[in-house]
Amino acid sequence: MRPNIYDEDHEAFRAMVRDFIAKEVVPNHDAWEEQGHVPREFYNRLGELGILGMQVPEEFGGGGETSFKYNAIVIEEAATAGVTFGGYSVHTNLILAYLMHLASDEQKARWLPGFASGETMFALAMTEPGTGSDLANISTKATLSEDGTHYVLNGAKTFITGGAQADIVLVVCRTKAFDPADRRAGLSILCVDTKAEGFAVGKKLPKIGQKASDTAELFFADVKVPVENLLGEQDRGFDYLGLNLPQERLTIALGGAATALAAIDFAKRYVQERTVFGKAVASFQNTKFVLAECSAEATAARLMADAALEALDAGSLSIADAARAKLFCTEVAGRVIDKCLQLHGGYGYITEYPIARLYADARVTRIYGGTSEVMKTIIAKDLGL
Repeated sequence: MRPNIYDEDHEAFRAMVRDFIAKEVVPNHDAWEEQGHVPREFYNRLGELGILGMQVPEEFGGGGETSFKYNAIVIEEAATAGVTFGGYSVHTNLILAYLMHLASDEQKARWLPGFASGETMFALAMTEPGTGSDLANISTKATLSEDGTHYVLNGAKTFITGGAQADIVLVVCRTKAFDPADRRAGLSILCVDTKAEGFAVGKKLPKIGQKASDTAELFFADVKVPVENLLGEQDRGFDYLGLNLPQERLTIALGGAATALAAIDFAKRYVQERTVFGKAVASFQNTKFVLAECSAEATAARLMADAALEALDAGSLSIADAARAKLFCTEVAGRVIDKCLQLHGGYGYITEYPIARLYADARVTRIYGGTSEVMKTIIAKDLGL
């Protein structure tokens, strides 16, 4: 039922990614989860293979692709294998769009070659301990120096994916006093070098899932940030954050659909091999019905994600439709993975089985990138409610 949205070049790329995952990721992934992050050289390897920079212009060492389908293939293949790529998705699927839309020519020349090669890894710091989804309430503050050469940054961020390994962090901060009448005004995006004096990585936050991806607290104590590292215009940060919301939420939707389908594959293999009362678990009507239900839902999620992917490439994916895709695909993933874990019985709760990892990894997708409740609010507003 899936439409043919990928051409020969896409499939050749998929074969390369699949081979890389099988040979270099799967054998090492358990160790990466135990240490709480992928090794730093893993990103260099992604750079060598062209995975990080497919959408970076060729003049800066990238692939020069405008389609998001190559990114979608990486998401699909990682999900199929039941692995994660650390901070790859934030670096490639979220931050690049900000750099391409907002960075000056000088900034692009300075940052994009390292972005594509993996020599310079980026993270995005929006969430604060007291803000959550309420970004208008950000309190991290940057004050312009009297001579106008730099900002002085103070504050803290939390739940920052890739924050412990990043070389540059895009920090959303307040550059103008908070105005209760216009809560969204006065935010800016500063690109902070993590080697700068006063920058510190705090606690690396232990999580129930996505353990190969470091998630950290970040602290800024009088960090000097050159004005040349302001991304876009001062005080327009909140507007900029909306530029990439459709792509960010599509990324999560694609992951939801892919993990739902992967869960079905893992469950099919298990129930065909596992016997109960002398019969394969797959032979019971309940097993067949459960997997049939899962297949119908997961197929619908994939079709919705594919349609949203086509819309993104065409430049027509709206914030509301991206919210619909994220809401539906992540909720489907939650239901499907739960049912597939149930079919594994007690073994589904043991972490050596891929379904257990999918179960833990998928839960956060209904939270980050905007909670399911926020998605419903966006959709309701689009309905005129």
